[in-house]
Parts: sequence; structure tokens; C-alpha cells
Amino acid sequence: WGPFKVNIPCGECALTHDIIQDCIETDLAGIEVELNLRDWLTEWWKPLPKGGWHAPIVLVNGKVISQGLALNRGVLTQAVIEAAMADNPLAGNHVFGKTGCPHCVRAKGYLAEAGIENRYYDVVKDTRALYEMLARVKPIIGPKTPVTVPQIWIDGRYVGGADALKGLLGLAEVEPNPDRGQCSLSPAR
Repeated sequence: WGPFKVNIPCGECALTHDIIQDCIETDLAGIEVELNLRDWLTEWWKPLPKGGWHAPIVLVNGKVISQGLALNRGVLTQAVIEAAMADNPLAGNHVFGKTGCPHCVRAKGYLAEAGIENRYYDVVKDTRALYEMLARVKPIIGPKTPVTVPQIWIDGRYVGGADALKGLLGLAEVEPNPDRGQCSLSPAR
């Protein structure tokens, strides 16, 4: 289009393209991703209504997630996983936790005691699991509530943490944990 032709690609655009390709093949493996590459110089006006004005521009579901710099792959991974999780409810039994968390150990113990098979994800070691947990939990607990671990689903339904699981399974009365603070319904110390 027009009298200009640029034969030297932008270094950050080329790097962003490579990051996207690798991210789709590794971090996002198994998630359906449609990649649509556009030439910036011939279609420069198309991303303007969405707020994109400086290449490289990366959009996920029509929302600008990065522009003007080489892409941070974590930003892309998080945006794609959030979009994918919104359309795919969780099925089965899942525990999102981390190594060294005593509440995660308790939750796994409760599930073992009840004979419930589950899939465990370490959100510190597995970036995809972290972003999936956040994408699934935040709409339930609200944007301002801090996310703690473990986060548990049984038969695809959100349970909450280890104390909620213990109560759901009817293993014993839930005892308050002074290390986690007190709510207005907790017995006085």
C-alpha cells in the first residue's frame, strides 16, 4: 500500500513474533489459540480504536495487552489463559497449592483420607497453573480479595481452602487457625 516498502523488519516485532510462537507451543500447549499476524505499515490504523498505536501491538480477544516493546511472555500467557478459562469450566477434582504450605498438605491429606483422587498443581513451579488458578478464583472471590492456597474444586465445583474442604467432607469440626487471623464468626481467643 502506498509508495513505501520496508524490507528490514522491526527487531522488537520479530522478537515478539518469536516469543508468541514459542509461548503457544510451550506455555499454552493444549489451549486453542488463533494467531493473526498483521503488517503494521499497511494496516497501521486498524488497532487505533482499541488503543494500539505503537508496534509491536499484541491483542487478546480484542484487548491490547502489549505495545511498543518486545512482548513479556508472562503477560501473553496470563491473558490467553484468562480468556480460555472463561469459556471452559473446570471438571473433576483439583487442588492448586504450593510446596511447603501446611494448608495444602492438610487439604491433600483430607482428600486422601476421603479416598478422593485429584490433580495437584504447584502454582509456584507451574506458571500456567498459577494463571489458571487466578483466572478461576478471582471471579468467585472478587477482585479485591487476596488469593491464598490451596484453592480446591471437587467435581468441578469450587470449594475454597483446606478448612472449607474439611467441613465439606465432614471429617471433623473446623478449628480456627490463629495464624490466619480471625473473622467475625470465629470463637474468641
